[in-house]
Amino acid sequence: MTVITIMPTRLPSWLNLKVILTVLIAKALVLVFAAQAFLTVGEKPLNANESFLSIWNRWDAVQYLKIAQEGYVSKGDDRFLIVFFPLYPALVALLQLIVRDYLLSAFIVSGFASLAAALALRSLVKLDRSERTAQLAVVFLFIFPTSYFLHIPYTESLFLALVIGSFVAARKRYWVWAGVLGGLACLTRINGLILFPALAFEVWIEYRESAQFNKKWLFLILIPFGFGGYLALNYFVTGDALMFMIYQREHWYRYFRWPWEGIWETYKRVDLAKPVDAQMTGVQEVLFVVIGAAATVFGWRHLRNSYRVWMVANWLLFVSTSFVLSVPRYTLSLFPLFILMAIAARASRYINFAFWMWSVLFLALFTTQFVRGNWAF
Repeated sequence: MTVITIMPTRLPSWLNLKVILTVLIAKALVLVFAAQAFLTVGEKPLNANESFLSIWNRWDAVQYLKIAQEGYVSKGDDRFLIVFFPLYPALVALLQLIVRDYLLSAFIVSGFASLAAALALRSLVKLDRSERTAQLAVVFLFIFPTSYFLHIPYTESLFLALVIGSFVAARKRYWVWAGVLGGLACLTRINGLILFPALAFEVWIEYRESAQFNKKWLFLILIPFGFGGYLALNYFVTGDALMFMIYQREHWYRYFRWPWEGIWETYKRVDLAKPVDAQMTGVQEVLFVVIGAAATVFGWRHLRNSYRVWMVANWLLFVSTSFVLSVPRYTLSLFPLFILMAIAARASRYINFAFWMWSVLFLALFTTQFVRGNWAF
């Protein structure tokens, strides 16, 4: 009689079940809580018009789904949608061919991207820190006050997955992948371009160690090439490669200003007559501007040069505009922040407790505001 022994299959080191369960639990709780908040605080029933998923179809989500369904156009009000980058709606449109529902497709794309972002963040932190710190960084990312954007039809999860993946690839000297993922990040959000100067510091580190030129560094050129693809899209649709800048200024009223000017204009909104507007467009915007700056300054010694470039350049991009808005959401892209939070939390139980309480309480508040159709970044 022959006995066949089946050996358990060993999972790849990057495919961490604790991280996957963390994300799935966070996702389930956020979506269920949102439905409960919509029913109780909003005092509205869920129905065909306001379903479990469609209560999230607000603000920019509507625009991304419209692009996925109809593409970019050169005339009418929808011509202004060229300011939204193409990779996310393209993936939604492709997956819709299988699931036959654009909203469900968007949630699936964001769902897989959020898992990828979490796994990539753990892998990145593990290069320098302990497993416990890596796991905690993932937790802080997924309980962050605006982390609901990682689950819904927005670009946050896809962008984070591509950016952190590019950093992981560069840290492990997989330069081809660093360039490919960086190029895709530039097709998702404009701040993907910051990867180019940030990863240049990783190139410099390898050069100092080897004192040799590595031809694979040239694949980082794919990062600005990704942005070039977006410019080509602008030219193909509108006849002007820079039309997105024109529309940003003329229709969306966004243009370059010195950081202190935009911050000052935001600070003045703290005194708006309507308390909800004062809080959501004034107090919280200023608070998250301060959080980004403080994390960069006080966490400087814990950050690699490439992470420092990413933090500083992104922060400047957030605030160097005609009016500072959506900084609480944009802060999600500052992935070194969650590493710093994990380091600080492990150093003090009181800091750890404060981070958890602040994150969970404001995650609940902002989630409730968003699904009720109110402005929440």
